Amino acid sequence: MNTGPGLPTVEVPGGRVEYDDVPGGPALAPLLFLHEGLGSVGLWRGFHRRVAAATGRRAVAYSRLGHGFSDLPPRKRTARFAHEEAETVVPALVAALGLERPVLVGHSDGASIALLHAAAADVTGLVVLAPHVLVEEHGLAGIRQARRTFAEGDLRRRMARHHCDPDVTFRHWNDVWLSVEFRDWDLRPALPGIRCPTLAVQGTADEYGTAVHVEEVRTRAGGPVEVLMLDCGHAPHLERPDDVEAAVTAFLRGLP
Repeated sequence: MNTGPGLPTVEVPGGRVEYDDVPGGPALAPLLFLHEGLGSVGLWRGFHRRVAAATGRRAVAYSRLGHGFSDLPPRKRTARFAHEEAETVVPALVAALGLERPVLVGHSDGASIALLHAAAADVTGLVVLAPHVLVEEHGLAGIRQARRTFAEGDLRRRMARHHCDPDVTFRHWNDVWLSVEFRDWDLRPALPGIRCPTLAVQGTADEYGTAVHVEEVRTRAGGPVEVLMLDCGHAPHLERPDDVEAAVTAFLRGLP
């Protein structure tokens, strides 16, 4: 798979982002993959390409500013970073790459961005893996542990293989989540705006979130929501790849 500095880039508000574009059938809605808080194109580990191959759909995965080998962000993130990505960057990317009424596939913070974009835009479908819709102490404990691992363990070394500036990537995620301003972060008021079919996948041993997030999506979204609970942690698509790929493929097959 083509990953790293050799990927093409596209201009979005704030800079240029790298992306991987897998061709697919023009009659099918394309897939747009939005990665987790410390993720990038490469850290999907080929998941987007496997789903594209299984469904015949075009698939685009991109690295947000400050992730992978995209440009560094022009300023520090605020507690509204997910809203800003959903309202400005995602529409610009969709327009620049010609992704008409895409299916959004998001993981963790990327799933939160996908939820916000789907609540305000015309999309064909939505897949959210371990989404965040509110702040809970369980998740904050995991984020505090990640800070300790970055400072004292090997997380920074591992991240340096996938990000041009691992310190920026980590701090722009960790500092926001642990800020006082973020304690009131809550996406639940936006969820009724989601009208498209949704698949929500959650691990029962997720160190960053409990089932409350997918249950809130199921309860509040304005369209049909299917919830899949799996015995795994925060990355269902990597820990239970066969189950997740089968579920996503079946869900996509049922879309108009």
